[in-house]
Amino acid sequence: MNIDIISDVVCPWCYIGKRQIEAALALYAEQNPDAEPPSVTWRPFQLNPQLPAEGMSRQDYVVQKFGAARAKDVYARVSAVGVEYGIAFAFERIVRQPNSVAAHSLITLAGNTGSPAGLQGRVKEAFLRAYFLDGADLTNAQNLVAIAIAAGLDRTKAEQCLADPESRKMVEQEDQRARAIGVEGVPFFIFNGKVAVSGAQGPKALLDAMHQAETAAA
Repeated sequence: MNIDIISDVVCPWCYIGKRQIEAALALYAEQNPDAEPPSVTWRPFQLNPQLPAEGMSRQDYVVQKFGAARAKDVYARVSAVGVEYGIAFAFERIVRQPNSVAAHSLITLAGNTGSPAGLQGRVKEAFLRAYFLDGADLTNAQNLVAIAIAAGLDRTKAEQCLADPESRKMVEQEDQRARAIGVEGVPFFIFNGKVAVSGAQGPKALLDAMHQAETAAA
């Protein structure tokens, strides 16, 4: 089974969605001990494609997006759900709201043919953790490279990727393809190209979608 997950590294619900698909995959493995593990591919999506490469102040971003009063309620709810999945969101540590294309280009690189199994998932996790738990500035190229290589990506390849305009272009094109098929919010899960689930719906909903995709392929 192939699972495509469209998401953004600056989306807290995408981090929760990652934990939910991990739980769903564990349940699937329990139910199908002899089956080959599904193949997961992380696809890019930008919540804020309008942001410049240098990003903007996180405080200004939050006020513009939600308003100061509503933001507290929004992030309190996200934080509460995060606790259920072992994610200790530290929104107060985030200083910069980044344009996420550069991070996506490194995640895409980690998923290229020939990369070690699981590398893309580890790089994806590293960026989510760095941003939401450590408050890392993802507009800083040195930070991006350091996060990627700590997760297992080759330094030279990572630096070349960030310096290559084509890498950014490929991410932007894939983002546009996602929007073209109707993706408006993330996370967005596609199972075997047949069954889709929008949003962080929980492990059971994702497991049900996996079963539906298998039935559709039979």
